[in-house]
Amino acid sequence: MEKVFQNDNCQSCGKSFEITDRDIAFYERIKVPKPTLCPDCRQQRRLAWRNQRSLYRRKCDATGKELISIFSPDKKNPVYANSYWYSDKWDGKSFAQDFDFNKPFFAQFAELMEKVPQMSLASINNINSDFVNQCGWCEDCYLIFEADANEKCMYCQNLYNSLQCLDVLNAEECKYCYECVTCYNCYDLRFSIGSNTCSQSWFLKDCIGCTNCFGCVNLRNKKYYYLNKQCTKEDYEKKLASLDLLTVKGLKALQKSFIDFVKKIPHKYIHGANNESSTGDYLWNTKRCNNCFEVTKGDDCKYTFNSRNVKNVYDMTVFGGNKGADFCYEVCGVGEAVRNIFFSSDVCNSAYDIYYSMMCINNSHNLFGCIGLKHESYCILNKQYSREEYEALFPKIVEHMKTTGEWGQFFPSNLSLFAYNETTAQDYFPLTKEEVLRGGWKWKDEDPRDYLPATAEVSDKIEHVSDNVINEILSCAECKKNYRVSRQELKFYRKMKLPIPLSCFNCRLQARIKLCNPRKLYTRQCKGCSEILQTTYAPERPEPIYCEQCYLKEVI
Repeated sequence: MEKVFQNDNCQSCGKSFEITDRDIAFYERIKVPKPTLCPDCRQQRRLAWRNQRSLYRRKCDATGKELISIFSPDKKNPVYANSYWYSDKWDGKSFAQDFDFNKPFFAQFAELMEKVPQMSLASINNINSDFVNQCGWCEDCYLIFEADANEKCMYCQNLYNSLQCLDVLNAEECKYCYECVTCYNCYDLRFSIGSNTCSQSWFLKDCIGCTNCFGCVNLRNKKYYYLNKQCTKEDYEKKLASLDLLTVKGLKALQKSFIDFVKKIPHKYIHGANNESSTGDYLWNTKRCNNCFEVTKGDDCKYTFNSRNVKNVYDMTVFGGNKGADFCYEVCGVGEAVRNIFFSSDVCNSAYDIYYSMMCINNSHNLFGCIGLKHESYCILNKQYSREEYEALFPKIVEHMKTTGEWGQFFPSNLSLFAYNETTAQDYFPLTKEEVLRGGWKWKDEDPRDYLPATAEVSDKIEHVSDNVINEILSCAECKKNYRVSRQELKFYRKMKLPIPLSCFNCRLQARIKLCNPRKLYTRQCKGCSEILQTTYAPERPEPIYCEQCYLKEVI
């Protein structure tokens, strides 16, 4: 068990946070000072550098061709189409700067950011999938984000190895799923949460191996269950036939009723399985991972989020990837066989020994303060040095940053190329425009435009919808913004016999995000045995919370 070394007050929010003996050992091993911000403020700062799904039309600064980009046209930094950025037609070292010991490091890094071209999108090896970001090896996908190896998927986030899924959040190896959250290896599953290896079912939560079930919680390997009660095949089909599953209004009413039903059923204190000495939520196959969330296959990690195959990592947001990450600290979007990456963003593909850099890839190593380098080593602010020169200058820069108070800190949020409300920080730490500006960060107002009234009213039932709907302009029932239905999307609704949604993608995504527990731990007692638990279910929530042993006694 970790022992508290000391309690510090966050220099940003003022709240007290713990630093344990394990933390001190980690910081000493990687030779960085202990943090001055609490874990939440550190996470918020990293997320403020990550634009995941705000997309714009602009021109490539190399070719002049129009492209889709995470950088709006008003951004000053140059942006290249991905194919051009990855090519040998330009060299990041041509933007090299000498290190100036009369200036703070972050100011010099900001100067470099204004010059070095950025990739239009964080995407690689996608086919017919232009409107995606933080995405790789996908085919025929549209508006999916933080996603790998998917085919014919739309409007999804954190999706991996899946086929023809729509409106899904946090899922892997799923097929023909709709409006699901945190599901794995499911087929034809709809409006479900936290379920594995389930198929042809509606409104499930925390079910495993179930088929033809409706409105059920905590079932294991069941068939033809309705609201947790066994039915015959004939009775089950009659019950479903009596429900309004064909209209948006009917489905919303059923979803509300299901959520109310779920609140009365026992809940395991953590979502996940096969975890050893770990705390957090949505964890699978972890060992000694503490205060971690959405982590799969992690060892000896802390304050790590939405990552896979990671070891010895602290304060990491997103990635790891199939080949993983090892010994990283205060990083965002790093992975694929990387190690010793510190205070950096978007560093991948066998990179190592890198500090304060971004978009450095493909076996790059021994870099400090670099941007957009490929296959490079021993560079500082994109300037090439010999190994001996680099190793002599590195400690001098560290000492300089200690005097300016920069060493050990991730990039400040106000230097981000994105406005706060363009980033995922707004999802997890929502702020008003006034709060953002008061904090010294950037805010992007929506482009002035008049949203058009809908050119057609969409029928409640998909069987009554004309093929011409793909040419119509629709208006979101919630935010009033316009949206359209694509041909591929319409085909999905017809196949699944689902109504066309009356709200836009972003409003639907926000509703799914609200179904996930927050990245925050509370202390509660197990309702069965009174064991003290660390859980993401706040004490005031109505769900009865159980430890794993007591929970297993409750499942059917």
